[in-house]
Amino acid sequence: MAERQKIRNFSIIAHIDHGKSTLADRMLEVTNTIEKRKMMAQVLDSMELERERGITIKMQPVRMEFPYKGETYILNLIDTPGHIDFSYEVSRALKAVEGSILLVDATQGVQAQTLTTLEMAKASGLTIIPAVSKIDSPLARTHEVKIEMSELLGCSPDDVFEVSGKTGEGVSSLLNAIIEKVGPPHMSKENASLEKSTGGENVPRALIFDFAYSTHRGIIVYVRLFEGEIKKNEPLLFSAAGEKFTALEVGIFHPDQKPQEKLSAGEIGYIVTGIKQPGIASVGDTITSSKHPLLPLAGYMNPSPVVWASVYPESQDDFHLLRQALLRLKLTDASLSFEEETSGTLGRGYRCGFLGMLHLEIITERLKREFDLPLIIATPSITYEVEFANGEKKTIYSPALFPEFGSYKMVREPWVSAKIITPPEYVGNIMTLLYEHEAETGNSEIFGENRTSIEAEMPLRELMRGFFDKLKSASSGYASLSYKITAMRDADVARLDILVADELVVAFTRVVSRKRVQEEAEAAVEKLHNVLPRQLFVLKIQGQALGRILSSKTVSALRKDVTGYLYGGDITRKMKLLEKQKKGKKKMKAHGRVNIPHDVFLKMMKQ
Repeated sequence: MAERQKIRNFSIIAHIDHGKSTLADRMLEVTNTIEKRKMMAQVLDSMELERERGITIKMQPVRMEFPYKGETYILNLIDTPGHIDFSYEVSRALKAVEGSILLVDATQGVQAQTLTTLEMAKASGLTIIPAVSKIDSPLARTHEVKIEMSELLGCSPDDVFEVSGKTGEGVSSLLNAIIEKVGPPHMSKENASLEKSTGGENVPRALIFDFAYSTHRGIIVYVRLFEGEIKKNEPLLFSAAGEKFTALEVGIFHPDQKPQEKLSAGEIGYIVTGIKQPGIASVGDTITSSKHPLLPLAGYMNPSPVVWASVYPESQDDFHLLRQALLRLKLTDASLSFEEETSGTLGRGYRCGFLGMLHLEIITERLKREFDLPLIIATPSITYEVEFANGEKKTIYSPALFPEFGSYKMVREPWVSAKIITPPEYVGNIMTLLYEHEAETGNSEIFGENRTSIEAEMPLRELMRGFFDKLKSASSGYASLSYKITAMRDADVARLDILVADELVVAFTRVVSRKRVQEEAEAAVEKLHNVLPRQLFVLKIQGQALGRILSSKTVSALRKDVTGYLYGGDITRKMKLLEKQKKGKKKMKAHGRVNIPHDVFLKMMKQ
């Protein structure tokens, strides 16, 4: 295996759609990791959804070899996602590397998410190498963007590299800079004393930064080895879980999994565990020797879900399949959380926690595609802290569990601190939008050339109410947004229920701002009125909040022609049949239940 001094571990961080995956493709090409005939766009984006949407969802490690001054160096790259919802993936990748390429699109300049990822990289103590991508584009503002980046990092514009993921220009120079500027893998401070305590034995200690699942080989953990070495068939231990296992196979990413005899300190690779039970392997756990177990490394903080949605199978026969699918996804996405819940209308399902609306969309799409599960997704919500008159406090995850109006003393909700970067001509539109979404604006300053940075605080509830899409519309697509959860604040909200034929439909319940409760009630009732099929009896659709009915619409009954088959005779024959129909409809209205088709639920959930 490679000497530690000739290993470089690094990642690429950038805003979404700034060319990370394309640059990674060119690096694989320049280093001959993949033959040209086998090259394709987005090599490291192996998921169908990633290719379809052109975004990175899962971080992906790969090992490259590159000659420098007559020596061959090992370059371990971890390609990371760019969207704010997947920042937990980025934070995990940064703990496994020593350096990072900060990539900025020459046509767009520094974006809000660029600042967030840069702060994360600095906090991890990484060496930052700035680079400007898409320099071959006719819209490129290379010089201006280099000045923006130099001001941001406090360096000279000449220190910012120019690259093109499309043509490959500047990629070799960037790889040389990684070897020169990023140091070899660091060892932990207690490494010297470890060797003494274990009698000079090379005891391993590796950090799990990700894992995958194979039907035949069980859980495959992706690790960064900080000390010692791990060989095939070696007895190992999960520190947090306390579970022993044998390394069935160890290897590197090239970019596919390539078996090796052993992994040495400083390397990034994988270990096949053979374990098939969920809940044993966890991101941030330490793998060490089961004979001489060492103290665990500092792992990762558990991610806190910010958006909650209930997921139900269309058929209750698929409930156990849904459970298996969620457990399988949990193995590839550590930020997903879920627990079982039951709805009187929709049956058994799971309340799932997500890191944002895109995360929710990606997970539900994967459930449908990868596991062929037809699903009903209840309206996404956030958590509220409710204080009752007797002083009792409860955390409410589901709108259906939100207390009735008048039964509580105070409600608190999470707020976010947001940063928006936009051209100055759109500031007026964005300020109006922020006002509509109950935001409190802070500092506004000129950022770089022809760019303005706006700071604002707003309820997470309002950020979820289509704010990102509206921001893009208000700025003609030029504005960018990054945010982080700050604190809980008092909330002026109310529970909105939808009644169909005087029966509460739990899946349609939501928590909305009291200022917009009338507007929301009317919109929800109107939408349901348009999509709900007519029944054999007259029924009412009502929006109820604040202890009263705020909106109501009537759906007229279907009329079946019960006299159509008659060909003559006394009029009383027709009258008898019509009277019988009238009584039947009256009885149905009194005792009948409305069977709401699944496609109606889906149409109502879509914004």
